[in-house]
Amino acid sequence: MKHNIQNSGIAACNPPEHTMHRRLFLEGIAKVGAASLMSWSGLFSLPAFAEQAKREQKHCILLWLCGAPSQFETWDPKPGRPTGGPFRSIPTKLPGVHVSELMPKCAGILDRLSVVRSMKTEATEHFQGIELLNRGSGPRPPFTRPTLGSVLAQQLGNLDSPIPNFVFLDPCPEGNEFKSFKAGNWAGWLGAQYGPVRAGGEYQIPNVGRLPDITASDHEEREAFRRFLTRKYENERQSAAASSQNAAFERVKGLMSCAPLFDLERLPAKDKAKYGPGAFGMHALLARHLVENGAPFVMVANGMPWDCHVMNHEIHQMLVPELDRVIYHLVTDLEERGLLDKTLVVMMGEFGRTPWLNASRGRDHYPNAWSLAMAGCGIQRGVVVGATDEDGIDVTEKPFNEKNLFATIFSALGIDPYQEYDLPNLPTFHRVEENAEPIREILL
Repeated sequence: MKHNIQNSGIAACNPPEHTMHRRLFLEGIAKVGAASLMSWSGLFSLPAFAEQAKREQKHCILLWLCGAPSQFETWDPKPGRPTGGPFRSIPTKLPGVHVSELMPKCAGILDRLSVVRSMKTEATEHFQGIELLNRGSGPRPPFTRPTLGSVLAQQLGNLDSPIPNFVFLDPCPEGNEFKSFKAGNWAGWLGAQYGPVRAGGEYQIPNVGRLPDITASDHEEREAFRRFLTRKYENERQSAAASSQNAAFERVKGLMSCAPLFDLERLPAKDKAKYGPGAFGMHALLARHLVENGAPFVMVANGMPWDCHVMNHEIHQMLVPELDRVIYHLVTDLEERGLLDKTLVVMMGEFGRTPWLNASRGRDHYPNAWSLAMAGCGIQRGVVVGATDEDGIDVTEKPFNEKNLFATIFSALGIDPYQEYDLPNLPTFHRVEENAEPIREILL
């Protein structure tokens, strides 16, 4: 992002900046790599560096529409066709481009979004679809590929930060019927330190306060003793499991200091009012707040309301207006705060819905032709790519799969999509397999 110093309001050289010479810092980056420097917590004690790192940090918010919304009632309407349903389409800020009439707010900001109407994947059931679209590739037992959130936590985050690198906001934090959203191996071979901190329900992190009968000094002494014993065990046994456990304890310690960030009662009432009272809106607002305070990756799920096997039209008539409102305010708020250009927002479910209705007037699972939307960091504004036929049965232009999607996400965030994971004595794995191309039409 270009910066015009003449308009920056900086009147003179700021003495604290002299604590770290800019040229020496850049030379250090070249020699040891940004990732190594970010792990050197000493740098973060320098106010100048901490402020610069915060300005340059990239983020990602994934609005996960669990259950899979219908493309016909959102981004790819087919009004007047047998598959189209009862809703009209409306014009958008992009000439000639229409979306469902249930999304008037998004229609007004489509010039800030990019829409992909030609996703074509293979998983037909929720569990498989959730796994595929969260990990970017099909299973390869016995190896467990890390989820998108874990990879971005590693690449964008800092293990020394008290703010979690991967936050998962879920109205059902205890999990639902789909195993992917229960406690499990989200981080795969990256290690538990890159797994999610899971919150939801009451919009607060529970049980992170120090017990009143334990003084601060007692707590620190106990933690120091625990750290000594576990580090000793880790070093003696060369145990990756012990290393992950240590990382988990460190994360809990960080949560004790940043728990107030998860308390929505601290946010202005006007913000809560515009996002709406539902869990999805409140969690999207919380995601914005966490990103403002440095969280690299936040995933916002909304239970399973989109699984519309029964009464599809009625369900979407209830749900899409909330989605429309949330996307509008999230994108608008991020832009107003100067965060949109460094925050990638991804809006998707695990597949689409069938062009036809079943006997219960519902739409079933359909991975053959579906839509998603993106905005923000690294993404072109006002682009619609791909197309489906007049009834939405198949992709007619530019089909893309999960590998293309992950290559796009990594590229937008400045991460090498094709880097090989460092896995000694294991088969070769890459962030994106098969050198799959990103969706270049929507990349800057």
